[in-house]
Amino acid sequence: MKYFPKLVIAIGLLLTAPLARPAAAATFDGEWNVRISSSRPDCGNGATLAIDITNGHVASDNPVVRASGRVADGGNISVTLMSGVKRAIGSGNLSGSSGSGAWHGGICSGTWTAQRI
Repeated sequence: MKYFPKLVIAIGLLLTAPLARPAAAATFDGEWNVRISSSRPDCGNGATLAIDITNGHVASDNPVVRASGRVADGGNISVTLMSGVKRAIGSGNLSGSSGSGAWHGGICSGTWTAQRI
């Protein structure tokens, strides 16, 4: 019985640890404008997409392009964009209110930049 209080404290710490983790990634929460570029003319160039980040989860309300992904505590981001059967995968880093990275999908690839709105 003398170990019971230590067990309760240990269980309490284990249960609250997962709740505290998203706080750091939450520093990137908000709306972001992402500009997508490619050097290949047949891949399009200069598209802009609005995404939302909530507790480190990436999403979009765009009915044509669906975004999903995650932002890690340090700002590393990985995103998948889907439009019908087309898919593009991007990765990079967010810092403060901006970010940048690279993407690829099918025969197309390029870079992206982001600004918090």
